[in-house]
Amino acid sequence: MKVLLLKDPKERDSGPDPYIQELGSYGFEATLIPVLSFEFVSLQSLFEKLSHPECYGGLIFTSPRAVEAVKLCLKENSKNEAWTKSLKQKWNAKSTYVVGKATASLVEEIGLAPQGEKCGNAEKLAGYICSKETPNSSSLLFPCGALKREVLPTVLKEKGILLESLTVYQTAQHPNLQESLKNYFSQQGMPASIAFFSPSGVKFCLQHIQKFSGNFADQIKFAAIGPTTAEAMEAEGVPVSCTAENPTPQDLAAGIKKVFHL
Repeated sequence: MKVLLLKDPKERDSGPDPYIQELGSYGFEATLIPVLSFEFVSLQSLFEKLSHPECYGGLIFTSPRAVEAVKLCLKENSKNEAWTKSLKQKWNAKSTYVVGKATASLVEEIGLAPQGEKCGNAEKLAGYICSKETPNSSSLLFPCGALKREVLPTVLKEKGILLESLTVYQTAQHPNLQESLKNYFSQQGMPASIAFFSPSGVKFCLQHIQKFSGNFADQIKFAAIGPTTAEAMEAEGVPVSCTAENPTPQDLAAGIKKVFHL
């Protein structure tokens, strides 16, 4: 049974993608098509802010891309040296909040200790942060994407937790997306299931999927990586057959397996 994963490959090059691996263990033949491309911006501003940990109460990362922006900042030897010698230690005296395991492991790679990774989405992370932080103390620094949702900033503002957002990447449609989808449907035919991994993915892919699947779209079981993506699918009239309990390969595979009563 074929499953189409509308996501970018994992950050590291070593070994197969964990989603393909996990679905394969249930006998699914999964294919991954990259949906998004990213452009990093304001990296100099980001480094200036990272150079002044004393001005902030901590850090928030809600996507792997935001951590990648920090990594790019630290590529220059002088900046990397400053980070290794003192900045990292100073930030480690504060909290670094994250959503999801992929983001947490990248945060560990830059030498920080993530917390909140099990929250799974921005709503839950916001609640977790509010339980840990004191209202009206130093701002939390939030490097984020241009398409960030307002859930986390809104909840923190309501609770008096100060936040300083900085847009460090912009999201666009992957240049090969339409061609990749066309090739997939013409060569592999109709997948049993299609999994969406972000609201942007829904926005960029849906028209192509409807075009290439023709009258057979209603035979496909659509899966979502989390509640935010499921909401975006429902808003576009896509029936959601399953939503992963947590944004992990294990939970998504288990959800899809359940849909097919395997």
